Amino acid sequence: MKRGMLLTWGPAIMLAAGSLGTVGIAAQKDLPLRAPLESSIPSHLFGLDGVDQPMSDAERNTLGVDDYVIRSYGETAADSAGANAFSVYVGYYTSQMSGRTIHSPKNCLPGSGWEALSSRAVVIPTADGAVTVNRYLLQNGDHKALALYWYQGRGRIESNEYVVKWDLLRDAALRRRSDEALVRILVPITTDEEAAFETAARVAGTIVPAVHNAIPL
Repeated sequence: MKRGMLLTWGPAIMLAAGSLGTVGIAAQKDLPLRAPLESSIPSHLFGLDGVDQPMSDAERNTLGVDDYVIRSYGETAADSAGANAFSVYVGYYTSQMSGRTIHSPKNCLPGSGWEALSSRAVVIPTADGAVTVNRYLLQNGDHKALALYWYQGRGRIESNEYVVKWDLLRDAALRRRSDEALVRILVPITTDEEAAFETAARVAGTIVPAVHNAIPL
């Protein structure tokens, strides 16, 4: 983040981090999904079948997620070496409190062995209009991948994590709402980065409205 933006948002985010716990669990609305994620996220995309991947109890407890989908496309059978393979993760929180908030991929990826080689915000078209998401080039040993991720909920799609934290505090205090989803698309790079990005952007264009149809308005 640029220094000017950090100076602008820094005090507000420090306040948000310190104040979120004071909002109180009882004060927050627990908002369930309007439709199951499993059926909202297409099981067949761009000619590829999706296979759901379970999350262990330990992983789910660590993340604190209420509902989730981890679905891999084109990574089984004859498609295992396909250049178009990708995975989709959607983790939904009915409410967020101090100690139980969305874990940023920016912090989790290094712990799982992935190193960020580059990152930037990009605009992609969707059926719900253009949205700004995070674009990451990742490497783990000899493997590279392209990731897109964003935060979606309470009528917003946001990529800037400082803005996300500020909106979370404001909505928790004023609307008694802290429901939100983290959405991530991961595409292995088998040819070049731009080809992987084109796949990821195409998938995101479908996933954004699908998540919108599942989460509370």
